[in-house]
Amino acid sequence: MSRNYKEDQCNEIEALDSIYCGDMEILETTPFHKFQIPIATEEFAAEDENGLSCNLVFTYTAKYPDEGPIVEIEDAFNFEDSYERLLLEHIQSTIEEHVGMEMIFSLVSSAQEWLNERWDDHKKEQENETARKLYESEEAERKKFEGTRVTVETFMKWKTEFEESTGIAAKREKVLSDGKKLTGKELFLCDNTLNESDIKFLLEAGESIENVKIDETLFQSIGDLDLGEDLESDDDDEDYVPGKDD
Repeated sequence: MSRNYKEDQCNEIEALDSIYCGDMEILETTPFHKFQIPIATEEFAAEDENGLSCNLVFTYTAKYPDEGPIVEIEDAFNFEDSYERLLLEHIQSTIEEHVGMEMIFSLVSSAQEWLNERWDDHKKEQENETARKLYESEEAERKKFEGTRVTVETFMKWKTEFEESTGIAAKREKVLSDGKKLTGKELFLCDNTLNESDIKFLLEAGESIENVKIDETLFQSIGDLDLGEDLESDDDDEDYVPGKDD
């Protein structure tokens, strides 16, 4: 017995109109029914541009449901560029699974679920982006208080510049060129073996120079010192000569 496709189609239209309670709109009845059913994500709110929505437009064919209906998407809202193509591909896949039976309800339900999944993906991406920006902001704020990480080379460069800016280097050279008797303080300033003593100490102690931090505020008042002042105590050896063994 041959199938009465027209009767099957009219019966499905009647059932769909009952299911969607007036949301379904019949656009044409001849030569075959053409109708649209709206779908939207659960959180859809057009005024807030929140969620996704569109109209699914179906057109029966002569041998529907033994062959699939024609499906179109209209009035897509908040869709990304690829969404319409991907949704049609998804619907076509569902059609292939339901050939031979009335399938419009299944197609609409499947498309509705697909929209919800895409919106969930969109919200997750937004949350990840918000978290990323927050992390970058916190990192930038933390680095403001972290201090400057230095290497041996950058530390020695800073030390040289610091001594030049405070006049220590010039006074050291003057003391050496004058060849006069040196005070204990002057001996310290002239002893070039001390230039890398801090660095060597850290390396020997197993500390990473990358973790060295310099607080220049600790040296702000050194420029006020009178480097020419005799800081020797009464117990200093006045005949002491640098480099000479005791």
